[in-house]
Amino acid sequence: WDETAAVTPFGQLAFFIEFLKTAGLWEGWVQECPVTYESPNAPAKTDVLGTILLSVLAGHRRYAHITALRFDGVNPQLLGMTKVCSEDSVRRAFSAVDQAECMAWLTRHLRISYQPLLSESWILDIDSTVKPLYGHQEGAVKGYNPGKPGRPSHVYHTYFAATVRLVLDVEVQAGNQTASSYAQPEFWNYIDSLPAEARPAFVRGDCDWGTERMMAAAEERKILYLFKLKQRSKVKRLIEQAFSRQDWVSAGQGWKGVEAELMLTGWSRQRRVIVLRRRILDERLLAEKKRLADTTPDQQLALGFVEIVKDGPLYEYAVLVTSLPDEILSLGQHYRDRADAENNFDELKNQWGWSGFTTHDLKRCQIMARTIALIYNWWSLFTRLAIPEKHAEAITSRPLLLNAVGKQTTHSGQTTVTVTSMHAKAPQMRSALQAISSFLATIRNAAEQLTYPQKWLLVLSRVFCHFLKGRILGQSQSVPETG
Repeated sequence: WDETAAVTPFGQLAFFIEFLKTAGLWEGWVQECPVTYESPNAPAKTDVLGTILLSVLAGHRRYAHITALRFDGVNPQLLGMTKVCSEDSVRRAFSAVDQAECMAWLTRHLRISYQPLLSESWILDIDSTVKPLYGHQEGAVKGYNPGKPGRPSHVYHTYFAATVRLVLDVEVQAGNQTASSYAQPEFWNYIDSLPAEARPAFVRGDCDWGTERMMAAAEERKILYLFKLKQRSKVKRLIEQAFSRQDWVSAGQGWKGVEAELMLTGWSRQRRVIVLRRRILDERLLAEKKRLADTTPDQQLALGFVEIVKDGPLYEYAVLVTSLPDEILSLGQHYRDRADAENNFDELKNQWGWSGFTTHDLKRCQIMARTIALIYNWWSLFTRLAIPEKHAEAITSRPLLLNAVGKQTTHSGQTTVTVTSMHAKAPQMRSALQAISSFLATIRNAAEQLTYPQKWLLVLSRVFCHFLKGRILGQSQSVPETG
């Protein structure tokens, strides 16, 4: 046993730390943190926030898992830490902090991570997910919980930038506040805080968001929207009327659609709706079709809304409400793309700790949710430097770009970290990380007169060079060759 060797299981983390420091993300986040200590024995802010960063990157879900990092002898020094804090120090760090001040700090740095991207055309996805709880935490009440019915929970109302899969903001509420009406006040505060040129091309959500209150607020602000409607009686009647129409057009991936106008009870005006249908080829449902072929039309309409015609095809339906002027084919694809938000939740809950790091009070749960979202954004942007053509989830990117044995040695006053990766794609990732390091060195050395926001603009332009086709964000000329 060698208890004195300076080693780490995350040997490639040095490249990520270089990324954070070059862009000024790490120093700014630590310096503006509202946590203060009066005791001379208390840990430093850098130690607390660095411990959280290392724990979240390692894929931990509980504060108790932090113990596994206590003897990392390499990465804490690179972050400017003097030690890895205990789980109790991290858990108690935000207990006495003013909530409004802490939320403003985290929101500001979340926006820094993506703000320059909002000058491009983008789509905002809104959705929520349920986090089951197993104690007596504040806000742990029974609500809509499809995975564990009857289990108390919290609900995470979240806004995403579509395609690039970045978290814009997240709000944690009690488990019985899953309806969009609970999220809308904070959501519209967020939208109103954006400059007109940074607002989304349109807002997209599922049937929980297709309400009069939501659509009226969007129309008042001249923001376009695309939502799904719940299949209530008038919506079912609309689908029934569409049965006999002959003007169904392709909506992509086997779907067909027709356009109509609809005004539901409680709506202030008629709105454009798109009725979509797709033939079902599932054998189980086809067997059900044969059994129901002789039922009356009224009975057919009550069965999860599928169309039953004897010796004919079986269809599933969806109804969208929108203020977009696009044709049916584009609208169908836009709504199918919304399903990517579910992949975001799956990654954040199962690979980034949103399903854990629970404390008794709701305040610290909210703080940790936004902190994880911020670190997730940072890591997602870093991995796109190495893999620019797609988003790599943590289950793939951690073994590639993080997990490697790192051993630190010091000789003649020079400290060296030797990295050994056991991944099959280690040679490719070594080349990618060296290219990233060269690019970051170019930013530091050739752009010393630039401020951190200006450097971050150049870094983001390189991160999304695949989307921007060589442009620098906010400019028309091509990105110069660097690195």
